[in-house]
Amino acid sequence: MHDSILDYRGYRYLWVSLILSIGSIAAYLWHDPIGVPNGGSWLGYTLGTIGALLILWLLWFGIRKRRYARASSSARGWLSAHVYLGTTLILIAFLHSGFQVGWNIHTLALVLMLLVIFSGFFGVYAYLRFPSLMTRNRADTTRKAMLEEIRELDQQALQIADKVDKSIHDTVLGSIQHGQLGGGVWAQLTARDDSATALAKLKDAVVNADSSKASSTKTGQTMVMMVDFLANQANDGQSEQLRRLIDLISRKRSLASRVARDIQLQAMMEIWLYVHVPLSLGLLGALTAHVLSVFFYW
Repeated sequence: MHDSILDYRGYRYLWVSLILSIGSIAAYLWHDPIGVPNGGSWLGYTLGTIGALLILWLLWFGIRKRRYARASSSARGWLSAHVYLGTTLILIAFLHSGFQVGWNIHTLALVLMLLVIFSGFFGVYAYLRFPSLMTRNRADTTRKAMLEEIRELDQQALQIADKVDKSIHDTVLGSIQHGQLGGGVWAQLTARDDSATALAKLKDAVVNADSSKASSTKTGQTMVMMVDFLANQANDGQSEQLRRLIDLISRKRSLASRVARDIQLQAMMEIWLYVHVPLSLGLLGALTAHVLSVFFYW
């Protein structure tokens, strides 16, 4: 049984973080500075140094983890330390500042640090939650297999549509050509898919085929009603083909929805990095300015 990033090696890094936190709190309570606690005391400099080193180490993880691509155990260990020590950094930063904040470069570094950490919390949630949802959604198959099945359904639908009517064939072909899964960032995050286009266009084609009946069927027409409507205009062979066609398109729609959901979950696992990484770089710049301003202007 594999350890997760949170209980890695018996919560090793949780204990490290607790020891570091308790030690920092004890030192803060024991420390008796001149005036109010602040980052300029010896304890403030000590905690500030520890915090700065932690930030640099945590930033280094983004580069270091690429070297552990084939060593899952090492990657989990580094990620576990990243999570727990990153959380501890919140306490150390506030103890370092003596809980004093203002409108300056020091507070900017603190705010950026908090944004990086909390965006990381979402990353941890995504890392722990979404893979199981993806496995359940795929139902013992893969995205590649589902896409291949969709392509097969498209081919079958075209073959059947060709036997029914040219307008129906053109409608199904146009839907396949213009339909897409995934797409841009917003389309991925909203799990949008165009698999329903064929049903909608087929419905419109049927309604427009008989304007005298269109007014009574345009609103609230279900797929079953559409089949009955088509059957009234076609011979028995065409009616059976139409039923098969609608069944294929419906199966594709269900399958495409699962693929869209799979893409959505993967996008949500990755999109937070587009916030986390730029904020981390901003934090590095603010931390550098913070340190330089302390040593040259404090």
